[in-house]
Amino acid sequence: MTLRLLLDSADPGAWERWLPTGLFFGVTTNPTLLKKAEQPCELGHLRQLSGRALGLGAQELHLQAWGSTATELLRCGSALHAIAPNRIVVKVPVTTTGAEAAKELISQGIPITFTACYEPAQVLVAAALGARYIAPYLGRISDLGRDGHGELIAMQRCLDGVGSSVRLLVASLRHPSDLTRLAAAGMTTFTINPAIAAGLFASGATEAAAAQFEQDATA
Repeated sequence: MTLRLLLDSADPGAWERWLPTGLFFGVTTNPTLLKKAEQPCELGHLRQLSGRALGLGAQELHLQAWGSTATELLRCGSALHAIAPNRIVVKVPVTTTGAEAAKELISQGIPITFTACYEPAQVLVAAALGARYIAPYLGRISDLGRDGHGELIAMQRCLDGVGSSVRLLVASLRHPSDLTRLAAAGMTTFTINPAIAAGLFASGATEAAAAQFEQDATA
């Protein structure tokens, strides 16, 4: 698998800043990010937002379904996917309710991202059902006093061990070094916020070299 980065933000301003760089394959969102960006979590508004993200070049837009039952998640997920059938990936939590809804969505050809993954065994749910992605929360796992990096490496090994094509979509990164460490361990798919994206370019030595090139070019 090749490297795939997604921008973890529901802020259209961040999309306009980062999507034109070509760095990101797409965008991931959820109701919490929408609330943070002061964007309503409503189907009509998400349709408008989706148009903006896709117009800026996002190849995939991950939208999270909401509902307290599998039927509600299924109905919401189907409506979200219909916004742009070739570009929308529907997110559901990796719960029994989410799995029930995901089974039906996948049977309809709708790609799924399982989200809120905290346990290595949960990746086997994604593999068994044929999801496209599963998103473990690296930083939040570490916040529980566990070895987040070690557990994500175990998750990747589980997927590799069963020959699954599910992508481990690493979320909740706290520092660019999280990305480089896990990439070195063989992971290829990450969703990162704008601050982490900026951190990928944060090198005083690089800035100084670039400034010297410009100075020498006009000397």
